Amino acid sequence: MNQTVSISRKEIIRGIVMTLLINGAVPFIVYEVLSSHMSSIAALFIATVIPLIDNLFSFMKRRRLDVFAVFMLISFLLGIVAFTVDGSEKLLLIRESLVTGILGIIFLGSLFFPRPLIFYFAIRFTLGNDPDKTSAFANNWQYSYFRFVLRLITMVWGLCLIGESFVRTILVFKLSVSQFLAVSNFVMYGFMGVAIVFTVVYRRHSQKRFKEIISNGRPV
Repeated sequence: MNQTVSISRKEIIRGIVMTLLINGAVPFIVYEVLSSHMSSIAALFIATVIPLIDNLFSFMKRRRLDVFAVFMLISFLLGIVAFTVDGSEKLLLIRESLVTGILGIIFLGSLFFPRPLIFYFAIRFTLGNDPDKTSAFANNWQYSYFRFVLRLITMVWGLCLIGESFVRTILVFKLSVSQFLAVSNFVMYGFMGVAIVFTVVYRRHSQKRFKEIISNGRPV
């Protein structure tokens, strides 16, 4: 949703993959390897140093925090905490859903801040490191429709994450373990699919209207 924003699909995919690796996959692998040789706390501390260093380097280079990377780090920490929780069979089955629910709450909570999460995600994955494009995108905040679209998408993602958590938690107590394992992934991907499809379709629709608003030359 920006008249000047354009970046190759290859760059977007590369950015997503690198972020997921540095803030998710690599710390998890490090934790898994080290946890068999030292305490879980020590292994977790070492594993989190990797994304923390990456975030610090990014902050020093760009003078701004990579919100998506921080979000991924929080997701990783919540996932590790849930993974290490011992308890009943039911608790073990719902631990992933609890993490999803917390992330959904973070999405909704960001609506009370000056910029919602989707604003930073859009910068991270559609603008790259181009300061001019980032500045142009940020300037669009003066338009109420632009603010409405980003907040609506953020709200939809938050509700879908919480909805997925809520439904899977109910299913844990309604179904047998084998039944739950058979349907849980369909529930998860179903809610994620709704959020993704909505984002893609609504973004295309909103871009057309936003261009019309831009052509008027007045913030509205």
